[in-house]
Amino acid sequence: MQIRQSGEDYLEAILVIQKRNGQVRSIDICNELGHSKPTVSVAMKNFRENGYINMDEDYMITLTEKGRAIAESVYERHIVISKFLMAIGVDEKTALEDSCKIEHDLSEETFRCMKEHYKKISES
Repeated sequence: MQIRQSGEDYLEAILVIQKRNGQVRSIDICNELGHSKPTVSVAMKNFRENGYINMDEDYMITLTEKGRAIAESVYERHIVISKFLMAIGVDEKTALEDSCKIEHDLSEETFRCMKEHYKKISES
């Protein structure tokens, strides 16, 4: 299973919800992403079958090591890009929205340079 933008969004949402609430259910993902229950259910089945998540007998969702690696990478991009955009004067709401769009398509080289530049400007 190749993870595409929507898959990255799901995995990132699971990570964010888990950080915020300590546990994740499908309904939490529905609320976070604005998707229907059937859509999320199909996605979770695919993620479970492909080893990105686990679901226990109470239907609580956890990321596997493979799923967590992707989620953390996307989340880091989201955080760094949004902070970078705010540092150059973009308002927070717009920066957060734009970072969601940019995080999936940005090259590794460009992200690395943004991250290094943000680190320099935030330390000064």
